[in-house]
Amino acid sequence: MLRPLFIFSLVALIQLTATYGQQTAEEEQGVRYANRCEACKILAAELEARLGETGKSHDVIEIGYSVDDVRPKKRTEYRRSELRLLESLENVCERVLEYNLHKERTDSTRFAKGMSQTFQTLHGLVDKGVKVDLGIPYELWDKPPVEVTQMKTQCENMLEQYEDEISDWYFKLQETKSLQKHLCEEHVLKHRQERECLKEQLPEPKPEKKDKKAKGEKQKKTKGEKEEL
Repeated sequence: MLRPLFIFSLVALIQLTATYGQQTAEEEQGVRYANRCEACKILAAELEARLGETGKSHDVIEIGYSVDDVRPKKRTEYRRSELRLLESLENVCERVLEYNLHKERTDSTRFAKGMSQTFQTLHGLVDKGVKVDLGIPYELWDKPPVEVTQMKTQCENMLEQYEDEISDWYFKLQETKSLQKHLCEEHVLKHRQERECLKEQLPEPKPEKKDKKAKGEKQKKTKGEKEEL
């Protein structure tokens, strides 16, 4: 009885050690892959965005098949059809590759579209003739980083694993709750502490400060023009 228990404990210890070693190696290279919360959050956002694009059509389609074409085919609105869902799901994870890694942020907003502040600065230096060596060719600077390509794989796996839950939401629940709530909160992320990233949002852009000096000069000029009149 003790021997199987010992073997089980040994295997568990080996697996834990291997996992720890892998995480340490990743961290040493400055790599921090997306967790399930981040991957689910982006999947839900991109799928809803894709559905928003395909949902603008008011077409009516015919479905079904009849050998003698006597019985009429079933007519349904495209925006409520299974076809729309399938077309929206197709290549939705490819949209993940449009994201970049913004290393100046530490929460889930580190995955966002657009060039990061770091690379904006680096590109600016290169444009000014400054030599910048990142250890990778310049033409690869704007390629998706490994964290993003790995998240695309997570997205694909999540789609396959939760296909039924997404389908249920599409046909029955999308009018009452978001895909993020249904898929991420209620199915993918079982524990409350796993859902923290769902609350994180990009900060609102700060309004541009008006140049008081320029404003004063404009008012002075306008006053002078009125006096001339």
